[in-house]
Amino acid sequence: MSARAAAAMAAANGRETVIGADFLLSMVEAHWSAKNGDASKMESGLRARQELQKIEKQITHLESAAGQDEETRQEIHQLHERVNALRREVSAHLNAWEKTELARHPQRPYTLDYVERIFTDWSEIHGDRGFGDDPAIICGMARFHGEDVMIVGHQKARDTKQKVYRNFGMPNPEGYRKALRAMEIAAKFQRPLFTFVDTPGAYPGLGAEERGQAEAIARNLREMVRLEIPIITVITGEGGSGGALAIAVADRVLMMENAIYSVISPEGCASIMWRDATKKDLAAQALKITASDLGELGCIDGVVEEPEGGAHNDHEASAALLDAALQRHYGELKGVPTRELLASRYNKFRNMAQFFHAEV
Repeated sequence: MSARAAAAMAAANGRETVIGADFLLSMVEAHWSAKNGDASKMESGLRARQELQKIEKQITHLESAAGQDEETRQEIHQLHERVNALRREVSAHLNAWEKTELARHPQRPYTLDYVERIFTDWSEIHGDRGFGDDPAIICGMARFHGEDVMIVGHQKARDTKQKVYRNFGMPNPEGYRKALRAMEIAAKFQRPLFTFVDTPGAYPGLGAEERGQAEAIARNLREMVRLEIPIITVITGEGGSGGALAIAVADRVLMMENAIYSVISPEGCASIMWRDATKKDLAAQALKITASDLGELGCIDGVVEEPEGGAHNDHEASAALLDAALQRHYGELKGVPTRELLASRYNKFRNMAQFFHAEV
């Protein structure tokens, strides 16, 4: 086959791929517009996102193919624009349960992913000096734009072996005691504390209860209020119950755009309220667990935007957005006098969940 014939065949194949991607994208657009953009009437906004991800893979593969003419390249660019526009529209209409699924996405960046991209000179701290080391919580010293800081965070995993090792991100009491040890070191050397929350909750096993799970969490809550250093917490994925709150008593509590923060999982709430775990979507909506809901309720101090489609699509961009937010909030806190910092932190949590009846 001559070079000219090979180039013509490649161009024809590329053209067919563009047409196929355009057809699939048109179907997703038509289905979405038929529901007037109302995600609650669709089977799932996440399903639309999955279809868009498949289409984008086809487009990316096509971009790397040889033998494209100018018309084909222009069509590929237009497909990219349409995919991004539809993804933004779908994201704007995700309901609480769909955001819960995004918060649990296995490719979502975890604490160590953020540490690698935002901080430098990471040096991990192990063990609680009492029982053992808990891999579900990581602690360590690092530098944040040249300043010494302490980092504490839940750590999940992606493959089966690591999930078992990290206990699916559910800490035992020794994990919270290790976290408190690191926090006390930070306070001793006047290093600001950054905590990253991403856990379904504290581990509810028999061994954990025997070793004082409730006491370990309660002690962390008490001691974090007293730490004479700036504390910033970020809910990066799941913020489950006391297991999350045990490292989240902070001067500033931020949430990633698609994270959740709740006293109980939607499935657990549905099982208790309706004896039916399949009503998890209704429970998620009622619990007000999304970043936008909690912002309106005054339970958090800011929402960190995520890249198009969610943090799992672009770890680098997600880390860059979080880095900017951390710099801004830390810059506001580091000049605050210690007495004022402690009083503000105390009042912040005391004033939550206060409701008043007004005479009409």
